Amino acid sequence: MLGACGDGGDAQRPMPEVRQAAVTEAVFTEDVDTVSTLEAGDLVQLAALASGRIIELKIAQGDRVSAGQLLMTLDQAQEQARLAGLKAKEQKDLLELKRYEFLLPLGAVQASERDQRRAIYIASREEVRAQEATLAYSNLQSPIAGTVADVSVQVGDVVRNGDPFTKLIRNNTLEAKVEVPSTLADRIRVGLPVLLSLPGRNEVMARSSVMSVDPGINSQTQALLVRAQFPNPEGTLRNGQRLRTRVQLESRQEPSVPFAAVTQTSGQSFVFRLGTLQELEAQPGKADLARIKRGMERGVISRETRFALQTPVNLGPLQNKRYPVTKGLKLGQNVIISNLLSLRHGVPVKVQN
Repeated sequence: MLGACGDGGDAQRPMPEVRQAAVTEAVFTEDVDTVSTLEAGDLVQLAALASGRIIELKIAQGDRVSAGQLLMTLDQAQEQARLAGLKAKEQKDLLELKRYEFLLPLGAVQASERDQRRAIYIASREEVRAQEATLAYSNLQSPIAGTVADVSVQVGDVVRNGDPFTKLIRNNTLEAKVEVPSTLADRIRVGLPVLLSLPGRNEVMARSSVMSVDPGINSQTQALLVRAQFPNPEGTLRNGQRLRTRVQLESRQEPSVPFAAVTQTSGQSFVFRLGTLQELEAQPGKADLARIKRGMERGVISRETRFALQTPVNLGPLQNKRYPVTKGLKLGQNVIISNLLSLRHGVPVKVQN
């Protein structure tokens, strides 16, 4: 590479072409990684409110329904017949009450007898109202707007009062219950960032913050329960979904370099920093400075040429394809991020960018 710098006059090899990147500040966080299951804030278990045979089912899995929408109708023939009988008895008891009220001023009946007839009529009236309510339950309406889950019944099935048959889910807002080690209890607080992503991936699907922290520790798992709510306007999240969940305990800005700039030898991390001849002279290593200077005197190497300076660095954990630099580099310096295998300390390079 520096053959033309010497007395032999060998043809000079082309300088390695490299790309550079600046040492810049980046945000690094200390995270707690776990897995949580999302739960819809609005989830209603639907069950039959009366017993009977289904004669009309107006929903299927995946349907979106509005509050008050009719979902299911039960066979009402038997209940309607009972209601007719109760209404007939109510009318009979009302007529009896009116007769006693007519006879009371004439002295034909006692006031206590009239009061007894009034109590009988009131009881009949309440039975009618109760039966009408039962019939109203036969027409099941949606209590909230939402999406229908799996429906476990069909037309013709007989259901009993209280039998669940589907769920209504509204995924507008979901809640993540996150368990973190109790050893971090003194560092968990409301407002810390919480990030969701698919298992095995780093792309963030949703961001929120800690909404509440349980005051106690689970005695069996020794974990602290943390809750976070995630708005879901586009419906990308679903009830019951298990996702990678990160709670960011701390955030700080540090000098950083791209992942592509780092090499390792015997457990020590290095980068190739771009430097001037003066910087190479201050850190010569095994570079042949005499030959480089002769090359410059003969015009083979430009005085503006930059050199690859192998620099040991101390790095923190990789995040977002960048390493935080705790020792070895300063902000504003430039490092080489390509063609690293062709480099050694002191080699002149041609910078592409």
